[in-house]
Amino acid sequence: MRRADREITDRARILETIGLCDCCRIGFSTPDGVYIVPLNFGFVAGPPDVFYFHGAKEGRKAALLAAGPDVGFELDCSHALTSAERACSFSYRYRSVIGTGRAAILDDPDEQLRAMQAIMAHYAPERTFRFSPQQLSSVLLFRITVSQLSCKEHL
Repeated sequence: MRRADREITDRARILETIGLCDCCRIGFSTPDGVYIVPLNFGFVAGPPDVFYFHGAKEGRKAALLAAGPDVGFELDCSHALTSAERACSFSYRYRSVIGTGRAAILDDPDEQLRAMQAIMAHYAPERTFRFSPQQLSSVLLFRITVSQLSCKEHL
């Protein structure tokens, strides 16, 4: 990391940053270039750390998941522009998480349930949800098992 002074290495602060984010962008490498898709997510701290996602069973994302498991991801939050008198003195405040991992489509009903519960816990932690087998089978559920992760802030 070029700006080591902005790196967050404290595990609790990394988990806090992930908890503050509301979107995770996944990058897939394709023969035509990189394809990036923003998604809602759930996170379960490990080891290993795991992000969970859901989406349509068909389409470009589903095809890319089936084709290859190596992905990159990015989350960011706490955005704020800092203005200044001179243009080159403007700055931007943020917290971010960037990493790589291996994606896998979930076919085990128990893990599918854990995935949906993790996703909903991220967005509505005060509520408990139930999911029928039909609901779980109607969407593509997948995970990213984190291989590498870094966290950074400029506040």
